Amino acid sequence: MLYLKSFAFNAFQENTYVVYDDKNNAIIFDPGNSNTSENLVLKQFIADNQLNLTRLILTHAHLDHVLGNKFIQDTYGLLPEVNAEDLFLLENMMNTANMYGVPAEESPMPEKYISEGDQIILGDYTFDCIHAPGHSPGSICFYNEPNKIIIVGDVLFRGSIGRTDLPGGNHQQLLDAIQSKLFTLPDDVKVFNGHGPSTTIGFEKNNNPFF
Repeated sequence: MLYLKSFAFNAFQENTYVVYDDKNNAIIFDPGNSNTSENLVLKQFIADNQLNLTRLILTHAHLDHVLGNKFIQDTYGLLPEVNAEDLFLLENMMNTANMYGVPAEESPMPEKYISEGDQIILGDYTFDCIHAPGHSPGSICFYNEPNKIIIVGDVLFRGSIGRTDLPGGNHQQLLDAIQSKLFTLPDDVKVFNGHGPSTTIGFEKNNNPFF
C-alpha cells in the first residue's frame, strides 16, 4: 500500500508530506519544519515507522515549503530536488526570511532538477511530474494514477488557487495550467495541497469560484 502522512508546520501552517510504502521506502515533499519541536515531531514519525527517507522533493521553492531543507540534509543526507525555474527562490531564501521576520537556516542547493514528464519512483509506485506554473514559475505537481492522488503544492486549494502576486507569479498562467493539466484528471483524484484541507478534482471543477 501507499501511505501519506501530513504535518502542518511553521507560522504559515504549510502541509509537509511524507509518502511511504509497506517496504518502508519514503519520500518527503516540501519540508516546512522550522524549529526544534517540529523537527522532533518529523524525526520521531520517521523513526517510529522505520522509514528509509530516500528523496527530498519540492513542489516549489517558496519560503514556507523549504524551511526544513537544512534539517533534512543534516539528518538524512538528502539534497532538495526542484524545478530549475524555482532555483532563484532558493537562492534568495534568506532575504525572503528576513523580510518576513522568519528565523531560517539557509537551504542547501539542489544537484538534481525535476521537469514535466519526469517520474518519481517510490518502491513499486510512480509519481508523474506535471509542470503547473503560475503560483511560481517552477511549480510542479506529482500524480500517482493507480491510487488517484496528486500532490500539488500551492497550485490548487479547496475552494481557491495559489496566490500569484509573488515574484514570478502569473494569474492567467495558473488558471490555464489548472484547467489544462489538473481538471483533465478524473474527478475522484484526491488533491493534497500546501495549505488547508485536501480536496478532489471533481469538487474543484464544480465549486471553485475561480472557474
